[in-house]
Amino acid sequence: MKANERRKEIAAYLMLSDSPVSGTELSAKFGVSRQIIVQDISLLKAAGYEILSTHHGYILQSSPLKERVFKLKHTKDQTEDELNTIVDLGGTVVDVFVWHKVYGKVEAKMNIFSRMHVKQFIEGVRSGKSTELMNITGGYHYHTVVAESDEILNKIENTLNSKGYIAPEI
Repeated sequence: MKANERRKEIAAYLMLSDSPVSGTELSAKFGVSRQIIVQDISLLKAAGYEILSTHHGYILQSSPLKERVFKLKHTKDQTEDELNTIVDLGGTVVDVFVWHKVYGKVEAKMNIFSRMHVKQFIEGVRSGKSTELMNITGGYHYHTVVAESDEILNKIENTLNSKGYIAPEI
C-alpha cells in the first residue's frame, strides 16, 4: 500500500470510529511502525484534518473534505456501476442508509474509495453473505459521499444523474 493511500485509509478509519484509536491499533491495522503512524498523523494535520492526540488515542474532530448526501434509485445490477462512478470521480462512499417505514433510518458504514473496495463489496453481496439495504425500500437509498471539493461532488452528482441513478424529488 502506498503512503498516500494509507493516509487516506487512516483518515477514513478515524472518521468512522466512535472512540479514540490508538497508534498501536493503527500500526497493527496498516502493517507499519508507530513512528510511521505518527508521521502520517502529522501529514494529515498539515493537510487540514483536525486530529486530536489524546492519551487514549487519536480522534478526528473535523475533515477538510466536502460532504454531500445523494438520494438514489437503481437496480441491483447497477450497484457496481454506481459505486465505481463515485470512486472513479474522486469520491468516497462513507455509508448507505434507507428510511424504513417501521424501523426508521437503517444505516451501514461503507468507506468505499477504490475499485478494489467496490469489488470486495460486490463479491460479498453476490456471494449471498448479505443483501443490499436498498432491497427493503424498492431500490431507494442514500449515500453520504465525501470528496476534496464541491466541484468533484458536483461532477459525481451530474454523472449519477445522467445515468438515471439520482432519485426524482417527490
